[in-house]
Amino acid sequence: MSSHREAPEISKDPVADSTDVYAFVSPDRPDTVTLIANYIPLQAPDGGPNFYEFGDDVLYEIHISNGRKAEADITYQFEFHTKIRNKDSFLYNTGPITDIHSSSWNRPQFYSVTRVENGRSRVLAKHLACPPVNVGPRSTPNYGALAAQAVHTIKGGRKVFAGQRADAFHVDLGSVFDLGALRPVNHLHLISMPDTAGVNSVQGFNVHTLALQVPKRDLTRDGKMPSGVGSGKSVVGVWATASRRKSKIWDSRAGKYVGHGPWKQVSRLGNPLFNEVIVPMAEKDLWNARPPSKDSRFAKYVDKPELAKLLPVLYPGVFPNLAAYGKKRADLNAILLTGIPRGVVPGFQNFTGPVASDMLRLNLAVPPSATENPLGLVAGDAAGFPN
Repeated sequence: MSSHREAPEISKDPVADSTDVYAFVSPDRPDTVTLIANYIPLQAPDGGPNFYEFGDDVLYEIHISNGRKAEADITYQFEFHTKIRNKDSFLYNTGPITDIHSSSWNRPQFYSVTRVENGRSRVLAKHLACPPVNVGPRSTPNYGALAAQAVHTIKGGRKVFAGQRADAFHVDLGSVFDLGALRPVNHLHLISMPDTAGVNSVQGFNVHTLALQVPKRDLTRDGKMPSGVGSGKSVVGVWATASRRKSKIWDSRAGKYVGHGPWKQVSRLGNPLFNEVIVPMAEKDLWNARPPSKDSRFAKYVDKPELAKLLPVLYPGVFPNLAAYGKKRADLNAILLTGIPRGVVPGFQNFTGPVASDMLRLNLAVPPSATENPLGLVAGDAAGFPN
């Protein structure tokens, strides 16, 4: 799910900043799963002359845990390389771009997809073309067609896309981080102000998306289709990361930094807002560098989240039950750290085991909803969040 600029260090490195993670059974192909990881937050659409792009020096990964240890049993890796066709031009494009292989596109970007399972790597595709960004009506007159061209079918019945997309998240950043203000109920706040309509701060901004559609059997521990909702083999955990080389050296001849050494994780995202709202400021960068299997360190912040203490103070008299509640939050622990075990919600579970770990959890045996509900499982939509 979503978390933009959630930690001090990664906010300085937007190309590696994970903003959103989604995992769901594909409505168009219910025997497959769609995995989406977004990066590079808050991209203004008029970002020229050097438009937004994936980093050639970043390793982007989507991880799958299908055991009970919250470890990456399967990983899909994405690595990018960028070309300059006309080195004598400062332009991103020298004419209309009517095809993703158009010679008018001066700075095309390509990528490879690698699947890693049990330590073994297999390249699924190389030199796949990204679409350009949506420059404008003269430069990209039929952007929908360009984006469609960039949906590639690769080995094993998989499909993949990597490129710029509109940010689908909805949040009032300008208000909610101003001491937790909610514009429609401003009058209830400790520092009262007139009520106004909410604002979607990310509307009109873009992200860069990695979207991968794979057969369900790609993700299960036995390589078979999920057998039923109640089976532990039907549930997987999903998270995304970005990594950079351990060190970098300035190459004065090339005029850029060159990475050296092993890849080191600098960004991670699973559940929405986990690092952004639950983890305290002093530990946010540490959280970004650690795997989900080490999240027991942060469980105390889920047990008694700071936000639950702040809301009754910021909105006097509005949250009396929350103010009076002093127990550990078993509900948040189940949703965020272990998954919901059998017997809690009739006919549903997405339990991944006892290891406390921040992952999106997906029960592959739950079919897509005929009628989606934005409130997800709470409203009876088992295919919605937190599944």
